[in-house]
Amino acid sequence: MVSRTRLASSMNLSKAPGRDSSSGASRFEGNNIEAMNDDSQTSPASENKAFSPILWQRDHLRLLDQTLLPHEEVWLECRAPEDVARAIRRLAVRGAPAIGVAAAYGLVLGVTSLPPGKDLGEHFAEVIELLGSTRPTAVNLRWALDQGQRVFEASIDEGSQGVAAALRHWAGQLHSQDVAANRRIGAYGEPLFSAGDRVITHCNTGALATAGYGTALGVIRAAWEAKKVKMVWVDETRPLLQGARLTTWELQRHGIPFQLVTDSSAGSILARGLADRVVVGADRIAANGDTANKIGTYPLAVLAHRHQVPFYVAAPLSTIDLQTISGSDIPIEEREPAEVTRVFGTRIAPAEAGAANFAFDVTPAELITAIITDVGVLLPPYTETIEQAFARYEAR
Repeated sequence: MVSRTRLASSMNLSKAPGRDSSSGASRFEGNNIEAMNDDSQTSPASENKAFSPILWQRDHLRLLDQTLLPHEEVWLECRAPEDVARAIRRLAVRGAPAIGVAAAYGLVLGVTSLPPGKDLGEHFAEVIELLGSTRPTAVNLRWALDQGQRVFEASIDEGSQGVAAALRHWAGQLHSQDVAANRRIGAYGEPLFSAGDRVITHCNTGALATAGYGTALGVIRAAWEAKKVKMVWVDETRPLLQGARLTTWELQRHGIPFQLVTDSSAGSILARGLADRVVVGADRIAANGDTANKIGTYPLAVLAHRHQVPFYVAAPLSTIDLQTISGSDIPIEEREPAEVTRVFGTRIAPAEAGAANFAFDVTPAELITAIITDVGVLLPPYTETIEQAFARYEAR
């Protein structure tokens, strides 16, 4: 486990107003993170005055370290692709869309940090492999890297500076497009709600998991702004508590009422008629609609089906992988057992206890009421409606 001190020395925690000189961390007071953007900030999200956990500043990438939320708001400075890969692996940046955008900027850093005398093509291939190995389940990662490879090939004749400029322009576009796509997801999802709805959500799918605004939490936010959501039940999301730490952090800032519950409370909530909708995100959706998401999503879908409560998946079209035929073809990441046997560094299991730590599970398409995308709401049969959605997207 990498210590915060080691991160400070390897990733140069940024200097900014309000800096805590003892830790080298950029700290923020109050709730207005956007106020910390300076005139040199060039990320599209800051230009649109929308909160994003990913910011490009001059010649480096800044990432909000989500492992320290909600108690500390610390930005990491990434100046090399290794810094970005490290941040993705340790979940400082997380969520399929956010990982894809961060990796795009990581490709920019791969070119700007080219070692003297090294072949650009060889180095870029190594950077692609480095970033691609960080999180195998999130399809947005591979999708972004494949796009970046095409940008590289189209600009290689312009030399390293030309390639860097082309990649920087493309990464900025990708950043802006993700925020816009998430807003469209919210707009398409909002009509599915009714006044007074109580919603269950799992893990974190808000601005923190994307380039800005959010997917499933973006849908909930849009429905709240339309005065349709009464409150949100937030699964804590073991073992890393993304719901407890991150979703509650975002809901508080939006002023949306919520109650935090243990993951195992969902059955009782649904059985007692205390929830009207379930909305979750996705890390990869297969061509048939089977959906990989944070571990614990599948049992939540089973419970929603048992109690006849609509179960929605919200994700951009980029999360749908047409090359993955069904959920059985989705690679499931297994993380360190210590994430299960320890909580915030304190061991909760006997020293000799082993643990399995599956990061994701797969929800079969037949349990999903609808998939809310940036091109519309998809209904079963998903094999057909997903194909039609891609046809509409390509025709735009």
